[in-house]
Amino acid sequence: MNLLRKTSFALVAAAGLISTQAALADTVKVTMTATEADTTIDNKGTKYPAWTFDGAMPGKFVRVKEGDTVDFTLINPPENKNSHAMDFHAAQVDVLNEFAPVKPGEQKHFIFQAKVPGLFMYHCGASPMVQHIARGMYGAILVEPKGGYSKAYPKPDREYLLVQSQYFPDAENYKAMLENQGWAGSLINGKILHYDPVHDANATQVLESKPGERVRIYFVNANINMPVALHPIAGIWERVYINGNPKNTLYGMQTYGVAVAEGDTFDIVSPADRSTNVAIVDHTMGAALRGAITVLMNKPDADPGKGRGDQIVVQ
Repeated sequence: MNLLRKTSFALVAAAGLISTQAALADTVKVTMTATEADTTIDNKGTKYPAWTFDGAMPGKFVRVKEGDTVDFTLINPPENKNSHAMDFHAAQVDVLNEFAPVKPGEQKHFIFQAKVPGLFMYHCGASPMVQHIARGMYGAILVEPKGGYSKAYPKPDREYLLVQSQYFPDAENYKAMLENQGWAGSLINGKILHYDPVHDANATQVLESKPGERVRIYFVNANINMPVALHPIAGIWERVYINGNPKNTLYGMQTYGVAVAEGDTFDIVSPADRSTNVAIVDHTMGAALRGAITVLMNKPDADPGKGRGDQIVVQ
């Protein structure tokens, strides 16, 4: 085969690969509605005047593949009093265009390609941003690597999303939020001690797995001002994927610092020969004892639905 034929063959093969990858990519439509309504922020039913996406803290878990196109629409109903916006950390767009605020009664539509694999935060970017995030307008988008699972990124037995945020009882005082004053609790998926019946008798849920299973924790720090020292009490992080990207992997970690607005992925594998319990905590004690403790129970009769399907976010 002469040089010209070799070059032509290589170009045809490359074109075929690009065409195949393009064919495998999807367009994922995502619609969210900005919702200004009370929600509960603890296990006993305390109400809070939240601003959210679709009425939930965090908002819906968006899951796409590297290379997919996200077709997004934000609806701001006319009954709302405030402008809202969407900032996807996984997007590479124009902050003054796609991420611009949307007035009540209006909508915003934009598309972006998820080019970088990892776990990313999304949040409202309308002013004052500190207040919109603190009141509940945040969530996570997972961009899975186009190569799928591998030796470097093994398939988990169960998956859970945990999003930590700060609770400010005075929802109107955004100046205090800027100074980190007045915060009274740490929320995990929208509630103080959400999955911790050890410290809260009103808690009814925990995370579950069977002994020896690989549990993957998708963790986003949606705090306003505070990093998180994420540690599994009575366990060790088997792997930590920085920014959720398998190319950035650490092994055998006791604690990993998650910056504000960062998303990281954590694998933990419990002993296979016995039942155990792990407490996933922010080892910043002021945060842990204000609510940032999550119990993971590893037992033979673990609920088969938890950590799978729509129970990646335990309700």
